[in-house]
Amino acid sequence: MDLGLRGKCAVVTGGSKGIGRAIALALAEEGAHVAICARGEEALRDTERVLRERGVEVVAAVCDVSDPAALDGFLESARKAFGRLDILVNNPSALASSFADDEAGWRSGFEVDVMAAVRATWKVVPWFAESGGGCILHISSVSGLEAGSPPAYAAAKAALISHSKTLAVSLAPQKIRVNVIAPGSIEFAGGLWEATKQNDPEFYSTVLGTIPWGRMGTPEEVANAAVFLVSEPASWITGVCLGVDGGQRKANI
Repeated sequence: MDLGLRGKCAVVTGGSKGIGRAIALALAEEGAHVAICARGEEALRDTERVLRERGVEVVAAVCDVSDPAALDGFLESARKAFGRLDILVNNPSALASSFADDEAGWRSGFEVDVMAAVRATWKVVPWFAESGGGCILHISSVSGLEAGSPPAYAAAKAALISHSKTLAVSLAPQKIRVNVIAPGSIEFAGGLWEATKQNDPEFYSTVLGTIPWGRMGTPEEVANAAVFLVSEPASWITGVCLGVDGGQRKANI
């Protein structure tokens, strides 16, 4: 299936590791030009190198998305380099720091997970509208759909789901689609679940037991869903919260 992404211009915030990296690479494989940002330069440059090997145009910038000026500058530079933007993927998460149920944890979770996505959306919507449409995709979590996770993290992820649905309705007349993916437990090198397996194998096994498929997911499995949702074949899909979790979440709704 031709996903119609060749020549499209995409931004993936938090695009140097894990799910963000996998999404950026999957977009590049489809021929999309990709701009990524992240706080850590080493992983960022490695991902930039791999993206360039796909033969697409690449923008890669060190950026703390919780800094409004830095995020604004990154988005401006991406648009200037490509001449337009068609896709925005809001991926960063203050995962570790937002696990704390205190002022710092709540502030970090909402600044990185929620407000960065809100500000990036504010920035790109006029551009998308001017060019006749676009796609916005938030990366949330099953933690935003049910109880059981640290409250600050869960609340931030739930806010992203609510935000995406509201935007999908309000931006539809401008031909801007908005969706959100809620991944389950995703394991990758250097990620939370790899560390948990090493440092707290009992808890790792407990969580693994909640997944009917009997394994953690991979970033590539989330990326496959993400690339479809921002593609032409998904043109009638907006306002959707798509779980990518191997059946980990059991609710009917």
